[in-house]
Amino acid sequence: MSFNFSTYKETNNLLPQKIEEKESYYHDLNNLEFSWTGRIDAQISNTFILESNQLIVNAIALFEKGYFDCAFYSLRQSLEVSTTMIYLVDNKQEIRDSELKKWKSQSWFPMYSQMIKHLKKHGPVFSEIRNCMSDYFQEIKSIKKKLNKYVHKQGFKTFYVSRNHPVNRNKKNNFSQEFEFYLRKCIGAVAVFRLSIDPFPILLTDDKVYHRTGDLMTKAYSGEFIAKYIGKENIEKYKSTNFYSSHYDHIMLEEEKSPCVSHVVKDQFIDLEKLDEILKQKHLLSQHDLIAVLLSSISKNVSKIYCLGGLHMYFTSTNSKRKSWSWSSEDFNSFEKNEDKYNQRYDEAYISCVKLYQEYYFIEHNEEFGGVELHVLEKLRDKYENRNIENYVNPNIEL
Repeated sequence: MSFNFSTYKETNNLLPQKIEEKESYYHDLNNLEFSWTGRIDAQISNTFILESNQLIVNAIALFEKGYFDCAFYSLRQSLEVSTTMIYLVDNKQEIRDSELKKWKSQSWFPMYSQMIKHLKKHGPVFSEIRNCMSDYFQEIKSIKKKLNKYVHKQGFKTFYVSRNHPVNRNKKNNFSQEFEFYLRKCIGAVAVFRLSIDPFPILLTDDKVYHRTGDLMTKAYSGEFIAKYIGKENIEKYKSTNFYSSHYDHIMLEEEKSPCVSHVVKDQFIDLEKLDEILKQKHLLSQHDLIAVLLSSISKNVSKIYCLGGLHMYFTSTNSKRKSWSWSSEDFNSFEKNEDKYNQRYDEAYISCVKLYQEYYFIEHNEEFGGVELHVLEKLRDKYENRNIENYVNPNIEL
C-alpha cells in the first residue's frame, strides 16, 4: 500500500480509544429520548432533549476515533443545551417569548453561567429543584469546570502532541475510564434537567401513578437508569419538591385503573380473557378504546383492531396468523371500498370492517366470521353507524 500523506497528517497524533460499554450507553439514552413531554407550552423542550441526546452520542463516537477534546466539548454542549432548554421554559411568559426570539435569530443570548444565575433567582421550578438537590448540582458544576479544561486546552494532557509523544504513548492511563465518568455524569445531568419540565419520567415509576394516568407521550426512567446515572438518593430529594408533590397529589385524585385496563389505554393491548374486568371500568376508556374492546369480544379469533384509517392499532392476546407486520393506508382504503365488507383476505388472515360513529373500524381475525359474528356486526352497524361523535358517551353496546 502506498504512503498517503494526507491520511498521515490527519491521523498522526490521534490515539483511538475503545468504549467497551458503548452499546449499553446507547440503549440507556433511550430513557432520555422517550421522556418526551406532553406539556403544550413546552414542546420546544423535546427538540432540546433530542439534541442533548445526539451530542452525547457524538461525544462517544468522537472519543473512540481519537478526537478527545471534541468529545469533551460535545459533552459540555449537552449540559449547555439542556440549560438553555430550562431557561426558555422556566421563565415568565413575556421573558420566554423574548428570549426565544433572540435565540432563534442568533442575536445576543446569555452564556451558561448567566442563565444559571438568572434561573437561581427567577426560575421557580429550577431554583426549587436546585435547592433540594444542592449537592448534586454542585457536582455538576464541578464536572463542567473539568470539561472546560479539555475544551480550553489547559494542561499538557489536553494536547494531542503531548499524548502522542513517545514518552507518553506507552504509559498506562485511565483515559477511557475518565471519559466514561464524565459521560455518565452528563447523561444524568440531562435527565435531571429534563425533570424541570415536568416530573412524569419519575412519577410514572410509581404504579399508583402509572395506573391513574392515560396514554402519555412520556415514558418512565427505568430503575437501572436512575441508579446508574442519577442516584436513588438524589431522586428522593427531587420528590421532596413542591413541583413533584403537587403533580403527584393531583394525579392521586383520579380513579386507579386495573392493570388490564391500563394495558388497553396505554399499550393498546386487549386481554380477551379479561374482557369482563375491562368493561367494569369502561368509563375510563376513550371512544376508540371501548369500541376496540367490544369488537374484540366478537370472537376469540380476533387478533387486531384498526381505526383512523389503519393508523391506530389495538392487538389482542390472540396472535395473528398474518406473518407480515407491515401495512399501509392503501390496504385499508381497499378494504373500506370493497362492496363485501366482511371476511376479506389479508394475507394469511381476514379483515372485516364496520362503520361505527361515522368511522370505519377494521377487524383482523384468523378464521372467517360465521353467521353469529356477522349478525353482531350488522346489528352494531345499524345501531351506531351514523351517530355523531360529539354525542358519544360510552354506550353500553350489547353484543
